[in-house]
Amino acid sequence: MALLRKINQVLLFLLIVTLCGILYKKVHKGTVLRNETDDDSEPPEEMEEEIPVVICAAAGRMGATMAAINSIYSNTDANILFYVVGLRNTLSRIRKWIEHSKLREINFKIVEFNPIVLKGKIRPDSSRPKLLQPLNFVRFYLPLLIHQHEKVIYLDDDVIVQGDIQELYDTTLALGHAAAFSGDCDLPSAQDTNRFVGLQNTYMGYLDYRKKTIKDLGISPSTCSFNPGVIVANMTEWKHQRITKQLEKWMQKNVEENLYSSSLGGGVATSPMLIVFHGKYSAINPLWHIRHLEPARWYVLYSPFQKKGHMIAWVAQLAEWLPSVRVMMSGSWDGGPRHAPGSAGNRLLLLPRPLLVLSLK
Repeated sequence: MALLRKINQVLLFLLIVTLCGILYKKVHKGTVLRNETDDDSEPPEEMEEEIPVVICAAAGRMGATMAAINSIYSNTDANILFYVVGLRNTLSRIRKWIEHSKLREINFKIVEFNPIVLKGKIRPDSSRPKLLQPLNFVRFYLPLLIHQHEKVIYLDDDVIVQGDIQELYDTTLALGHAAAFSGDCDLPSAQDTNRFVGLQNTYMGYLDYRKKTIKDLGISPSTCSFNPGVIVANMTEWKHQRITKQLEKWMQKNVEENLYSSSLGGGVATSPMLIVFHGKYSAINPLWHIRHLEPARWYVLYSPFQKKGHMIAWVAQLAEWLPSVRVMMSGSWDGGPRHAPGSAGNRLLLLPRPLLVLSLK
């Protein structure tokens, strides 16, 4: 009996070893096959980086916004995601403008801006009421509107982009800087240009230096200003530095002390940004913000810059034409912007490169 028991134990041991060997071979073979399959497969393509562009679409300036969007889309192969910001009563109109034109091909999101966040933060001012409209302050609240992006481009609606927006997105922001802007004194002959058209390019043109609160900032009134109509923003730094809260603080101070009324050069949106970002912003290539395009004077102002400028911006006089603008897709033209003959009461403006005709009535 003892011998039989030992034989059974040996047989059982051999059976177990055999089963383990079979199991090992099966598992090992499956692993090898998987590895071979993985080796044969091509590596997945890297996802193309998405470039978020934020632009507002006000009720009376919808055509200007669509012209700006089309000029961006027509001059780049980059993967652009447009965040088109509007008030609740304009959201359906924004969608119609986009979906009933060539712009239906763009990647976009429509974002509602709730003006309740501005309650008690804007000083009533009748001298330039258009500057007080809520969408003028969207740039203050970028992290509240755009959540999943580290880097964001903000553009005013009064621009036409002639360059590849990828170049603007690639602007380097210095460590600790939440935003990059184009300085008002950076373009060649900018001083002469500003004197010619009576424009302000220093802090004195935006802040009331008679007020103690402004004097206590210790900022020289001759400091060159920057324009927040084109912004490349780092959302992490913006939130870390609580930029929105800082801007709201200066909005509230203006309500109480009238530190920068809209009768001054820059209105009410530029001034708090000049204070908050003083000495703490990176530079955008000035060719990305050629400003003050004016119908009567553009030959004088832009003949040296217009062809190589990546972005041009209208002045207020032209913006007043835009409530009834019609945007039609067309070919491109060489040379600078110019008036073409039109019927009485109608101005036809031809722009180079943006692939647009703006019929302005």
